[in-house]
Amino acid sequence: VLQSSNSLKASYEDWLLTYGLSVSPFHLRWQTALFNRQFYNWGRWKPRFLYLWFSMGMVFGIVAMFGSVILLGKTLLQTLTQMLTEAPKAQNDRMLQVVVSIPSSGLTGLKQLLNGVPGVNLPVSQLTYFFSAILISGVIHEVGHGVAAIREQVRFNGFGIFIFIVYPGAFVDLFTTHLQLISPVQQLRIFCAGVWHNFVLGVASFMVLFLLPAILFPFYYTGVGALVTEVAEDSPANGPRGLFVGDLVTNLQDCPVYNVEDWNSCLGDISEKSQVGYCVSAATLQQLSFPARVYRRLDGTVECCSNNSLTDICFSYSNKLDNHLYACLPARKVIEASKVCRTNMDCHKDFVPSFCVTPSLENQTRLIRVKHPPHIDMLYVGHPMHLQYTVSLSSFVPRQNFLSIDLPVVIETFCKYLISLSGALAVINAVPCFALDGQWILNSFLEATLSSLIVEKQNRELVGFLILLAGSALLAANVALGLWLVTAR
Repeated sequence: VLQSSNSLKASYEDWLLTYGLSVSPFHLRWQTALFNRQFYNWGRWKPRFLYLWFSMGMVFGIVAMFGSVILLGKTLLQTLTQMLTEAPKAQNDRMLQVVVSIPSSGLTGLKQLLNGVPGVNLPVSQLTYFFSAILISGVIHEVGHGVAAIREQVRFNGFGIFIFIVYPGAFVDLFTTHLQLISPVQQLRIFCAGVWHNFVLGVASFMVLFLLPAILFPFYYTGVGALVTEVAEDSPANGPRGLFVGDLVTNLQDCPVYNVEDWNSCLGDISEKSQVGYCVSAATLQQLSFPARVYRRLDGTVECCSNNSLTDICFSYSNKLDNHLYACLPARKVIEASKVCRTNMDCHKDFVPSFCVTPSLENQTRLIRVKHPPHIDMLYVGHPMHLQYTVSLSSFVPRQNFLSIDLPVVIETFCKYLISLSGALAVINAVPCFALDGQWILNSFLEATLSSLIVEKQNRELVGFLILLAGSALLAANVALGLWLVTAR
């Protein structure tokens, strides 16, 4: 039995070796030489251009190394200030936020991603974007190292991908002896190529995002409203008088909506400002109102509709004597064909006595009139952010019915994830920290700049070690305190 078991184990290991697979706890790795020819073609294509390209990457990598230390330092100070403040700022106010730690291998080692988007509460529907962006950012990063290495005459052994727990990544296998034989400047061009390619990928994704209206112009038009692409089942906007997929929202109250940014901006203004009122003539007010008991809620606001009606809302208004009066009115009849107002002075027209009646709702609750022609206006009662979180929209309206309303949203979302994660990978890998690109960038930079000032190699290595120790501590402090804030708050 023991011999059979050993034979089976040997066969299994041979099979893994044949296909370039490596399996260990929480880690699956695949390496291949299938792409070596393609890498060599890239590395030998237009040598002069590649020299200039990776020289620019070298300058960027060195600047990014110093910049990342400054950025992490400011972030740490912000985090410490937030911890010591009784009323901490929102997480979005921080320069960097912890999203996830992604271990990598190969040339770059451990990669800690810090970012502000998508945040720690990643929706399940966004996981495909998230992991795809991580994988593409990692592949582009390693392609940069591989092509730069071939350009500098370093032997390229292979390319691979891996999965650590659930996170995908990529790596390249370079001949270490060749790396040690080339000059420090050549090493810098190789070591900086990863963060340089991540930066370029982020810029390219930003350009696609910025130019998307022009790119999709033959198929989609913009500037006419916000197109509803999804309404969550538990959304207060879901229902026969609510919003449906394909509806075009053009107004929130008196705030015009031409795109998704306007939708978010209008909801933000509605949330921050007090509830608007509606002009109702004295005759209409007397006709529609009916007697009801007035009582105060726990938060101090007044309720005067005690019949639990889904159509009636308590409105408040002031008469000529500035007395605060309340009336239970049918909301739709009051709001339709009425203009918005703040005071009674806004309603004086044609000498018809009118009042500015304002919905008397609980604190933070708003009555919002949503126009989505040709359908009847939706009247929403609740917190404006609930409407924002449960309704997905797009600024792109298809010119033809057969065109997908989701395609522009998919492109937009994916570009945002690429910008976010590829940018984070560039920033964090540039940190002078053990096992990151920053370690090798720093060592090569010190060799290229301090060899004449500090003659002894051991002394230069000691300087590099102390800087790496400080950089590692800075990054670890940011990760630890960031995670503490996320869990403690």
